[in-house]
Amino acid sequence: MAQTQARRGRAAAPAAQDGRRPRWRPIGVTLLVLALLAAATWVLLGSRLLVVRQVEVSGTELVRHDRLVAAAGVRLGLPLARLDTDEVRARVQRIREVESATVRRVWPGTVRIEVRERVPLVAVERAGRFWQIDRFGVTVTESAQRPAALPVLNVAAPRPGDPATDAALRVVQELPERLARRLTAVDAPSPESVTLRLAAADGAGPLTVVWGPPGRAEEKSRLVEALRRTPAGRSARTIDVSSPEVVTTR
Repeated sequence: MAQTQARRGRAAAPAAQDGRRPRWRPIGVTLLVLALLAAATWVLLGSRLLVVRQVEVSGTELVRHDRLVAAAGVRLGLPLARLDTDEVRARVQRIREVESATVRRVWPGTVRIEVRERVPLVAVERAGRFWQIDRFGVTVTESAQRPAALPVLNVAAPRPGDPATDAALRVVQELPERLARRLTAVDAPSPESVTLRLAAADGAGPLTVVWGPPGRAEEKSRLVEALRRTPAGRSARTIDVSSPEVVTTR
């Protein structure tokens, strides 16, 4: 009887020891994970290992590199993980020549800013200077001389959101290349009465095209070209395609 009880006691001891191991093992694993997380947090946020060391800029022609970097306001030495890329992008996009920008962290220590600049579409003359505006009506740059590659836009109030300005810019964007390269000026007294001034070409003189509102660009351009191949069209100074169903010349 005593031997049986002794064997039971010896058998119970390992069971008790086995029962203690699972209680300590999770605690040890948890402490190890916490230590690793603390070390990683220190490396990312507190150490000098992963900080901003340089700012790279691409996609700029109109904006000087130093001006864009200054506007971005990225502080060298800042832990890269603390950089707010949305704030940097917002600051860069306040530059008038910038249409959009992306900002990325490039580990271990680079901030990369990729810029899409605004593209001048037309020029507007004001007080003897020429203001180049993009497809949204935003002023990109200005000069004392008329830009040779841009048509002149004539509207009462050239600004973003102005209906006549928006209509004229849409018409210019919709024009087929064969007409766009001859475009010298655009008049837009109202959104429905956009008029194009085309340079002379193929032995015919300069041409005024009453285009009307935006839309149906391919159809209107085909009508203009078809009429220019006729004797009446070649001698016409004005072609009205504002209503493609009833085309007139004069």
